[in-house]
Amino acid sequence: MQKRLGILTSGGDCPGLNAVIRAVVSHATLTYNWQVVGIPYATRGLLERKTIPLGIHSLDLRGIDPLLNMGGTILGSINKGDTLAHAEEIIAGYQALELDALIGIGGDGSLAILTQLQSLGNWQFVAIPKTIDNDVGQTERVVGFDTAVNTIVDALNRLTFTAASHDRVMIVEVMGRKAGHLALQSGIAGGADVILIPEIPYSIKAVCEHLAELRDRWGRRFGIIVVAEGAQIAVDSATYPSCEHPSCGMGQYIADEIGYCTQHQIDIRVSVLGHIQRGGIPSALDRLMASAFGKAAVDLLADGRTAQMVAWKNGQVVAVPLAAVLASSPCLVDPNNFLVQTARSLNTYIGNVTLEKIP
Repeated sequence: MQKRLGILTSGGDCPGLNAVIRAVVSHATLTYNWQVVGIPYATRGLLERKTIPLGIHSLDLRGIDPLLNMGGTILGSINKGDTLAHAEEIIAGYQALELDALIGIGGDGSLAILTQLQSLGNWQFVAIPKTIDNDVGQTERVVGFDTAVNTIVDALNRLTFTAASHDRVMIVEVMGRKAGHLALQSGIAGGADVILIPEIPYSIKAVCEHLAELRDRWGRRFGIIVVAEGAQIAVDSATYPSCEHPSCGMGQYIADEIGYCTQHQIDIRVSVLGHIQRGGIPSALDRLMASAFGKAAVDLLADGRTAQMVAWKNGQVVAVPLAAVLASSPCLVDPNNFLVQTARSLNTYIGNVTLEKIP
């Protein structure tokens, strides 16, 4: 009897999702002769008992396969609503659609919900990690992160030229929630002078002193600051108490703090990249990760495995229990790791883990 495999994308979109779908459909169809259906809009599709037929040639355009380099997700996605409140209906939908197994592509929040549904419904389920935040535990890389880093670096390259032309400090606010991987890696690759991430406390006075040193010692009359959207309030904040998070956004907050600290003697501009970081054509690395993860997920299901996530470790794809993934998520930046040390060696201010509150 032909096996019926469902696949869905959940949470925020990112580049590479369609490449995962492509790999799953191709491997499941050609290698195992399974039928593959897409579940539109994640668990909403299960709730509404809807499917999208997926075949290796169903989306060809004059022989061209568009999924490998198409951003977003052809299945649609949602990242809101109380999914578990409808758990019984979703499980009934899974059964009504006559699915034998399910592959879910998501970040740590989506995977936590899908894991609970898998346990309640006794599904055969394998997860594939994706997020531009790179904060899923038990894996070194996820689908979507590399493209987002490249997008930010491209923006930093462009902003550097205009900053240098006008002797300005450019503050670039990037995504990442509580994890600073995106800000840290794009900041290093983009040559940022200051990188502020949630995991490391920092001082506005130290930021201003660093900008002054660039000007006075090195003749640099401009600067690039990368700040994660979830960065902490400065330990010496003048405009906000330490217990609050600025409603104006972290980029504007840093601009206001620097302006106050320097008596508005620095010309500052703020760029919030926002959802630009989620879009675009997936990079070569994200296409490779998507293809490898998709193939490995199908093989796990063929072996009868369940409640597993495919992960990238030491240059290869491995399977890890979802329970271990969720127990170690979100995976945050280690303040003492090699990349943080690398940033400091490049004369980038990134805060100080031993910094104490300044009166």
